[in-house]
Amino acid sequence: MDIRKEVFDKNNLQIRNYMEDCVIDLLGPVLENLSSCQCENCALDIMAIALNGLPTKYVVTKRGELYTKLSSLQNQSDVDIIAAIAKASVIVSRNPRHDR
Repeated sequence: MDIRKEVFDKNNLQIRNYMEDCVIDLLGPVLENLSSCQCENCALDIMAIALNGLPTKYVVTKRGELYTKLSSLQNQSDVDIIAAIAKASVIVSRNPRHDR
């Protein structure tokens, strides 16, 4: 049985890592405050490193439908996400994949 075909296509559902959306939302403002490089390579590297250090929070939602933010987790998650982005920014700044 192909679970994707049977469940996701039938119910038009998708599984998402909620933390990915949270990191995307906070990435720009945090990088601006840190005066970090915001080129696509650095931003994606920072995002990947930050996400690897954060717990995953998967949600299931209908494809194309906005889901409600998990407000009870949001405040602490924001602090954790900002810290993860800042830490990742330092790592990427020391080892950028482009000329300085």
